[in-house]
Amino acid sequence: MGISSSMNAGVSGLNANANKLATISDNIANSQTYGYKRADVDFASMAVSDSRTPYTAGGGRWFTAGGVRTNAIWDIDAKGALASTANATDIAITGRGMLPVTTLSSMTNIGAAPSDPDFFLTSTGSFEADADGYLRSPSGLVLMGWPADLNGNIPPQPRDSAAGLAPIQINRSSFAAQPTSTITLNANLPATETQAGSAGTALPVNVEYFDNLGASQTLAMSFTPVVPATGQSNTWTMTITDQASGLSGGTYQIVFSDTPPTAGAIASVTQTVAPTAPLTSAYNAATGDLALDLGAQPIAIQLGAPGGGANQHLSQLSSTFSPVGVTKDGSPAGTFTGVTIDENGLMRASYSSGFTRVVYQVPVVDVPNFNGLRVLDNQTFGLSDMSGSMFLWDAGDGPTGAIQGFAREQSTTDIAQELTQLITTQRAYSSNAKIIQTVDEMLQETTNLKR
Repeated sequence: MGISSSMNAGVSGLNANANKLATISDNIANSQTYGYKRADVDFASMAVSDSRTPYTAGGGRWFTAGGVRTNAIWDIDAKGALASTANATDIAITGRGMLPVTTLSSMTNIGAAPSDPDFFLTSTGSFEADADGYLRSPSGLVLMGWPADLNGNIPPQPRDSAAGLAPIQINRSSFAAQPTSTITLNANLPATETQAGSAGTALPVNVEYFDNLGASQTLAMSFTPVVPATGQSNTWTMTITDQASGLSGGTYQIVFSDTPPTAGAIASVTQTVAPTAPLTSAYNAATGDLALDLGAQPIAIQLGAPGGGANQHLSQLSSTFSPVGVTKDGSPAGTFTGVTIDENGLMRASYSSGFTRVVYQVPVVDVPNFNGLRVLDNQTFGLSDMSGSMFLWDAGDGPTGAIQGFAREQSTTDIAQELTQLITTQRAYSSNAKIIQTVDEMLQETTNLKR
C-alpha cells in the first residue's frame, strides 16, 4: 500500500538526516583537531519494484516509496592549512602523502626492539621524546623511519613495505664527535721569498684537527722557500708533522707556475721524503688532494691541482703570507642537544659542539586512493583493498610533498560550511517528520470511516 511506503520513506529520511547531523556534529567538534579529515554522508535513493498487475490500460503500476539510505565518506585526500609551531618535531607534509606511525600498545617491549608493530598513517603529528626516547605524540602515536648507519647514511630499503621501518628512538644522553677528514689549505705563499738573496725563512702553519675520539690535535706544517743563487725558483719545501704521535707526515717539493694563464698556481707536487710508518701519503694531481693517513684516520689535505682553476687552494703570488683561509671539517665530542628534520625527511641529531648527524629518514607514504583508507582513532588511517598498496617515497620526490618541521596540518573542517549544512539538514529532518505526521493523519481518517 502506497500510504504505508510513505511512512517508511519518511522514517528512512529521518534516519538519513540524523546520520548527516552526526557527521556535521563530528566535523564541528573537531574543527580545532590537527590532522582531522572532514566527514560527510552520501545520500542514495532506494527503489522498490511492484510486480502487481497494472491497474490502468496504459500499464501503469502502483508506486512504492523506497526511501533513502546513506553511506559515510571521508575526504582524506583533502589538505588542511599548515600552522607554524615552536617545536622542531611538529611535522606536517606540504603536499600529497602521509607519515608512517605506530602505537605504544603495539610495541610489546618498550625500551627493547618492537615486535611486529602495527603500521598506521597520519598526515601530521606533534612528537616529543618520551622517557625511553621514542618520538611519540600525546595520543600515543610513535613516529617511524629508516635508521641511519654509524656514518649517517641510510642503507637501501624496501619501498613497497614497512619491513625496513623502525620506531624512532633518540638517545638524549649520547655523546658524539666527528673526526676531521678534510683540511683545505687556502693560503698564499709570498713569491718574493723564492728570489735570490732572500732569507729563506720557514713559514709555519699549524692546523687543528679532531681525532677519532673527538680530541683536538695539531698538524704542524712548514713551508720553506728554495732560494736560488740567481733568479727566482718559485719552489717551496713543505713538511708535515703530526704532533699527536710525533711522527713525520713526509716532505714535499711544491713548484708554482710563473707563466700565464696559470701564474701563481701549483705546477707540481713531488714527495721527497716518505712519512714515518705507519703514516702514509699520496698526492693526487687530478683532484689536488694530498691523502695523508695518520694510521686509522685518513685526512685529505686540499692543496690544489696543477694548472689552477676552480680547485686551486695554495697559491704563490707577490703578496704577504696569508694562511687565514685554512679550514677543516670535524668537531670535538659534544652532548646531545636536540633533533631537527629537513624537507627531505632526514632527521639529524645536534650536539653541543655544533656537530650534526643523520640518525633517521622519515619517508612519505603514498597510496593510489587515499579516500579508500580505513579511518581509525587519533587521526590515523589504515591500508585497505580500496586504498591500494603503499609506496614509500623520499619526501619531495615523485608525487609526494616535502616534510615541514615546526608545523602542523589543521583540520579540514570549514565552520561556515558546516553551519550552512546544519540549517539545511534541520529543514530536511523537519520535512520528513511532516511526512510521518501527514501519514498519521491520513491513517486516522481511514480509521474514522469505520465509526
